[in-house]
Amino acid sequence: MTLEKYKAKRDFRETPEPTAGKSSTAQHVFVVQRHQASRLHYDFRLEADGVLKSWAVPKGPSMNPTDKRLAMEVEDHPYDYKDFQGKIPEGNYGAGTVYIWDKGTYTLLNDDGKNFDKQMLKEIADGSVKVVLKGRKLKGEFALVKMKNSDQNAWLLIKHNDKYAVDEYNSEDYTPQRIKDQGLRQKETAKATRKK
Repeated sequence: MTLEKYKAKRDFRETPEPTAGKSSTAQHVFVVQRHQASRLHYDFRLEADGVLKSWAVPKGPSMNPTDKRLAMEVEDHPYDYKDFQGKIPEGNYGAGTVYIWDKGTYTLLNDDGKNFDKQMLKEIADGSVKVVLKGRKLKGEFALVKMKNSDQNAWLLIKHNDKYAVDEYNSEDYTPQRIKDQGLRQKETAKATRKK
């Protein structure tokens, strides 16, 4: 568990992002944040060993098992990031708008009933994480699989074919219009600023 990379990239005098946090529940949380930064992406985070293990998913998660979504592993985030949404100011790492797109709890699909965090960290190290999500939008079984012969941080986020699976899915269809409009205004402002 380390937040050194996370903290090194941020100036907390300028960004409202959290610096720490500690779980007060036995259940493990997950959160998906829609991040309108220089490029729109979704941040998929799973609590493990006191931090949020994190992956950036450019196209967003899908409930369609045939969609294999690229998920780039990024630095651990503090536990309190699960509640963060708002604007990261221009000039800061990840500048843009963060919106909590979905959140809930999760379990390990093949939980051995011993030490949850230890098992989760082993699955990450092995490059094969299987979880059951209990969110508002994301439900059921998912797998994160590290891609072989590729960038060491490249994974695939895949929905299992369970009772929650659907034939077509686009994360943006489940994003409130006001959030999408906010992102468009942000892009227009950035373009206008560059032209000056």
